[in-house]
Amino acid sequence: MNRAAAKNHDGVTGIVDPADYAVILAELASHGGATTMATRKALAAKAFARTASYDAAISGWFQTHLGDREPQRVIIAGERHMQLRYGENPHQSAALYRSRDGRTGLLDARQVQGKELSYNNINDADAALECVAEFDVAEAACVIVKHANPCGVATGTTLAEAYAKAFACDPVSAFGGIIALNRAIDGTTAQAISGIFTEVILAPGANDDALKILATKKNLRLLLLPELPQPKTPTRVFKSIVGGFLVQSRDATGLAEIESRIVTKRQPTPQELADMRFAWLVAKHVKSNAIVFARSGATVGIGAGQMSRIDSTRIAVSKSLDAASHAGGNVPLVRGAVLASDAFFPFADGIEAAAEAGATAIIQPGGSIKDDEVIKAADARDLAMIFTGQRHFRH
Repeated sequence: MNRAAAKNHDGVTGIVDPADYAVILAELASHGGATTMATRKALAAKAFARTASYDAAISGWFQTHLGDREPQRVIIAGERHMQLRYGENPHQSAALYRSRDGRTGLLDARQVQGKELSYNNINDADAALECVAEFDVAEAACVIVKHANPCGVATGTTLAEAYAKAFACDPVSAFGGIIALNRAIDGTTAQAISGIFTEVILAPGANDDALKILATKKNLRLLLLPELPQPKTPTRVFKSIVGGFLVQSRDATGLAEIESRIVTKRQPTPQELADMRFAWLVAKHVKSNAIVFARSGATVGIGAGQMSRIDSTRIAVSKSLDAASHAGGNVPLVRGAVLASDAFFPFADGIEAAAEAGATAIIQPGGSIKDDEVIKAADARDLAMIFTGQRHFRH
């Protein structure tokens, strides 16, 4: 009926949104009981969008239940959740839309304080949320994101400890960053975070002490979620290109889904193995080419988004030296750490650079035609190395 009314908008006023009642009543009063063509067109557009979203939901349900992962036609429907001031840059317009993919996320959060979220805030906050959701709540976890890349990730017995370890990885980049926590924020953690300027904090709750402390930071946006998103829930990811868009399944692979194998003579120690698994989860959320150094459940050097894997390694090492200097030391934090790479090392030079930096173990997908050379280079330097057989490109 709504669609029929919209098709006949020449002489029919169809209303699908109660929010329009007041507008229509005012127009009827001022136009002798009639509505204008401009209003009927606007209402028809709303009606068509509403019925199209119903059709999209029905079509999507059938495709899911039929197991049609790449259907001939894809319909994307969303409801505007927020009009944004501008997009990635001030000259770009933007809005935030809600979809129905079955996962709790940023749009379900309650903003307790702070200014309206920006496009970049939302993009970074989502990246932080997806990363922190990877970690079991049995251990406190903190993720600090800047420009959609983690610049510090850590676990600990308390949130305060996890935050301190994550911040130590790159204290310069953490300024003005986005922080995601996997537990309700407490007063001690809030006090530590309030020591520097932070754009957004996301957490599944906050106690009274934390709320009181953070309330003094008027520009800080605090978002509280009912729960963290489920990292294993299958959903689709869309990327626009000229003349169309790409669709793929979300990279929901965790540690339980990979069949890793040790390929070097030396076996990793239990601590190295734990850190390798940790670094592998983090690398999944770093833009390619991604290199992550980790030690004792914390990142100690991250190299992101470089065209060359060796350059990402060098950047991670350089940042770890900067972090050490910031803490009053002169030894790069990567010494004695493990390294995770989101894709295989094509040559032995990456292994040599990692060993020279002080890494003791490496986790990577493997799959290069020169894997034998890479393994030999690791053996020659007494490195332990694991092949996961799973790549984690992120662009």
